[in-house]
Order: sequence, then C-alpha cells, then structure tokens
Amino acid sequence: MRKLVVDKKYNGKKLNKVILEKIPDIKYSTFCKLLRKKDIKVNGKRVNKDVEIFENDEVLIYIQDDLLKSNKEIETVFEDDNILVINKDAGIEITGDNSLTSIVQELYKKKGCKPMPCHRLDRNTTGLVLYAKNKESLDILLSKFKNHEIEKHYLAWVYGIPKEKHKRLEAYLFKDNKKSMVYISDIFKKGYQKIITTYTILEKKKDNTSILDVEIETGRTHQIRAHLAHIGYPIIGDGKYGKNEINKTFNRRTQMLCSYKLKFNFKNDSGLLEYLKGKEFVLNTKMI
Repeated sequence: MRKLVVDKKYNGKKLNKVILEKIPDIKYSTFCKLLRKKDIKVNGKRVNKDVEIFENDEVLIYIQDDLLKSNKEIETVFEDDNILVINKDAGIEITGDNSLTSIVQELYKKKGCKPMPCHRLDRNTTGLVLYAKNKESLDILLSKFKNHEIEKHYLAWVYGIPKEKHKRLEAYLFKDNKKSMVYISDIFKKGYQKIITTYTILEKKKDNTSILDVEIETGRTHQIRAHLAHIGYPIIGDGKYGKNEINKTFNRRTQMLCSYKLKFNFKNDSGLLEYLKGKEFVLNTKMI
C-alpha cells in the first residue's frame, strides 16, 4: 500500500496526476486497473472514477510492493565510504515520497547510514546524482557546489543547430510556484534571479537537431530547459518548455536531458574528500 497527502500543487487536479507523478512506477494502465478494482481510497472512501482532488486529501493506493520499482536495485556508478554516485532513471523525483532518496535510504538503513543528495535533478531528467554518506562529506560537497568547485555537465538533444559552437549565456529567471513554471528574461526584472548557462555543440544532425554539452554555473529550477527554449533551441521531448509538434515528430514524451558528467575541481582543502580532487565520473550514454 502507498499513502499520499495531496499538497497545494495538485489542488483541483485529477487523481491520476498526483498518483502518476508521485509514484512514477505506476503506469496509466495500472492506474485504470486500480480504479476498476476500487483499490484506491480518497479520504477513506473507495473510488472508481478519476475524481478531482484537493489540498490535504489523503489518498491510499492498494498495490503490491513487488509491482513497484522501489524494491529493485538502483544503478550505482561509484561508491566508497563517503560518497555514492547513482544513475537516475526518468520519472522519479530526487526527494519526497517514493523518491530516489527514500529508496536509497531504505536500502542503506541496514548499513547504518543515511545517504543525502547533494544536488537535484528534475523528475524526468536522467543521469548522475551525487549522495553523501555522512554529515562531514555532505557539508564539504554542499560547500563545493556553492563555490562552483564541482562541474555538472548535461547532454541535451535540442531542435535546431546554434550558430556558435560554444557560448556562455546570461539571463534572468523568475519562478512561478503556482504554475510550477519558470520564465526567462534577457534583462533584470523585479523578482528575477541571474542565471548562467554554457553550451558546446558536440554533434550536428541532418534532421536539424543537435547534441549539446551544457554546464550551469547557477542551479535554478528548470534552468537548462527554459534557457535553451528561450534562445530558440528547445529540448526534444520537453512538454513544458518545448513544442508539442516537435515532440510528436520525434516521438519523445520526456525531455532528452541527461546529467552525464561530474568533475571535481577542488581549489581549497577538501578535508576527508581531498582524494576526489581532479576526479570525474562520466556516463557512457547516447541521447538517441
């Protein structure tokens, strides 16, 4: 069984939206089957329709645990006594109920440690996530991210081919929490925060698409997706900032964005993590 308490984001939305987003291992076909069997309760009452839900509603989903990925092994790229690097799948949040972090912490409970994430990825962005396995490592890594001593590189498959092979972009981002959207402006406006995004073209394709290496100096919500769309190169598969007709053409339903490289450029003493200086982790992955 899974229990969800509806947060403000889903107020007035359909039941399927909160369940499919909060528990990504439940597919829509499975959701329909659960409804038919009346295996979902909203505020204690069984439902057989995709009803509207509201903030603070309690949702119970009666599903066997072995049908969920939560009990499956995660893909570990690197691990030692201090850190853990995991390759995240699409469709799962970093934190929250039934998240990657809750899965990791459950797996490591018997080992006497509680790994904590050092950065975030969007739910449908795949790739490398860095976890600290102890408080000292967490404090060091959070400081290193803040001081830009850890590079985060992403692969992005975008529609269009930029004229310049390499460019450092500066703009301003506003986060609209009510709409769960961000907006980009080339000039400063009240409430906007500065963002810096750098891209390098890795591959140009004949279908007017390109593969970019993207690095961010500021880690704002949806920064890469929104910034690339703003300059005219939307990420293929991005339903929020991309273009539906392009996504349909390439038959992609989630953004083609992968966190594929972490590089440790430590400038100052790094305590027990000094051994990571100059080290990098790279996923051998292709976007297509």
